[in-house]
Amino acid sequence: MIPRHVGVVGAGPAGLAAAHAALAAGARVTLIDAAEQPGGQYHRMLPEAYAAERPERLQHGWQEFERRRRQVLTHPRCSWLPETSVWALERHEANPGPAAPATPAAPAGPGGPTDTTGPTDAIGPADPTGRPPRVHLLCGGPADGSGRVRRTLDVDALVLATGAHDRVLPFPGWQLPGVFTAGAAQALAKGERVVVGERVVVAGSGPFLLPVAASLLEAGSTVLEVLEANTAGTVARGWGSRPWELAAQLGKAPELADHSAAMARHRVPYRLGRAVVEARGEGRVEEVVTARLRPDWSVVDGSERTVPVDALCIGHGFSPQLELPVAAGCALHDGRGRPGNGNGNGTGTGEFVLVDDEQRTSVPGVFAAGEVTGIAGAPAARAEGAVAGWSAAGGDRSARALRVLRRSRDQGRAFARRLARAHPIGAGWPGWLRADTVVCRCEETDFGALCAAFGSEAEASPRVVKLGTRAGLGPCQARICGPTVSELRDRLGARPGAGPIPGHRGGPEGEDRAGDGPCERSAEGLPAATPHRRPIAQPLRLGELAASPAPWGAAPPDTAPDATPGTPDIAVPDAAPDTTSATATGATPGTAPDATTPGTAERTDPTDPSEESTS
Repeated sequence: MIPRHVGVVGAGPAGLAAAHAALAAGARVTLIDAAEQPGGQYHRMLPEAYAAERPERLQHGWQEFERRRRQVLTHPRCSWLPETSVWALERHEANPGPAAPATPAAPAGPGGPTDTTGPTDAIGPADPTGRPPRVHLLCGGPADGSGRVRRTLDVDALVLATGAHDRVLPFPGWQLPGVFTAGAAQALAKGERVVVGERVVVAGSGPFLLPVAASLLEAGSTVLEVLEANTAGTVARGWGSRPWELAAQLGKAPELADHSAAMARHRVPYRLGRAVVEARGEGRVEEVVTARLRPDWSVVDGSERTVPVDALCIGHGFSPQLELPVAAGCALHDGRGRPGNGNGNGTGTGEFVLVDDEQRTSVPGVFAAGEVTGIAGAPAARAEGAVAGWSAAGGDRSARALRVLRRSRDQGRAFARRLARAHPIGAGWPGWLRADTVVCRCEETDFGALCAAFGSEAEASPRVVKLGTRAGLGPCQARICGPTVSELRDRLGARPGAGPIPGHRGGPEGEDRAGDGPCERSAEGLPAATPHRRPIAQPLRLGELAASPAPWGAAPPDTAPDATPGTPDIAVPDAAPDTTSATATGATPGTAPDATTPGTAERTDPTDPSEESTS
């Protein structure tokens, strides 16, 4: 029997767990990632030239990650494609558009994915013969490199674990050199041992600010302060509600303790209800203006103070990378369990991929896991990835360990809802903006130009705004400004009486009419305009686009073989499948092996469905 071929896009915690579980279920796997090494942002690895001798001291959960990484990359049924970009997904003619999702069994709270505790097939058809889209690849180098080769990949099932990137709200001066996203600053510190500055302020919202500050401190920066925009009352209500539910997240306690201890050793203050509302400097950031905020994030007059800095790290949560799910036709939800409207972050909670109890999307053969389904942290992403990989490979749906994984995943989703309540995006942040504040940094579109475009319903539709103001037409293709422009459009509105700009007084009772903006009426035959719809998901050269692609596993003319220097010697997908060996996972394909080897006391892997729980 020929095993199913599962493609996994993304090798972070979710993608690596999906590949591991799919191999345990007997599938052959092609694991794709744009980085040189798996791990994603959470397990970002140092270059081999100056790799850490004891990486477990720098990263939480390193030993478990290293074991899973080694098992996946050396498995005879796994092909590892590093430095490979997925630039497009091509739907088959038999599957031209998204399937209409059924109503979820129970909607999740803000910021979390749909809680589909009902029937497994709650979303879309469960036909195992459904063909996922064809994957278009650029192999053999980084995105800015040359000599990449175009390939196509057809698989029996596709797992999308593309993760998320930082979301940064605009404020005056945020375009200055020296202003970094929190994720970029951490990536430089963890992955390159490079500090962004000597005197740094870390600001924004969410617990991710703590590991960023800890990484900067460990790399040698002086962190002056960490600023959480939400007030103490908002944070306490979010985390303090039903505190007994936090018992399921005790595994996060050591990590929190480590970050808190690092800040205490360096005497870094953590201030609640305060934010950076302006950055100043000649040619680069030299000082920042911080201010105290009300619970809705409007500025308390007279609370401003100036702090000299040479770097600023900002993060206001995360935006899921939805280009590929949207290209595949996957249905979205708005973070509250309702169908997504394609307007990015118009509700203030974002949009995520709608999945069922087996991580199946609305498109046959396509599964999703990790932060594209909800921002819930690495443990939940690993659990989702394992469920997705096992299901995509056709693993036994009655495997006992799946119950443990699903429980862990559901606890992670509950954590995501709590996180969204404790660290929401306040409605008053547009009050920080001035008319000349840049919103789209690529095209230097300012807030005043957007307000003028939002002045009438005819001019406020997404396509007209983009063409009229050029917001979203630059190199990032609206990845940074797209959700912000959509939210501003929804909050400001364009209908008569739509309400005032949040953070400004003088409208009808000062109400916030979030989500009341005009809806896009798409021309017949055209898809709705959304910040996530990019037919070309990643940059590529015209020469690369013009080149004829070859199926993965077949060497095109005038090119080198598929072997990538420095990677394990592993079989390519078109090699004769190994249907008996399960060296890396210890599993016979398609079965659920014992949890431990007789005579050993090795703990079972909580993200491997083939390992039954002993608890």
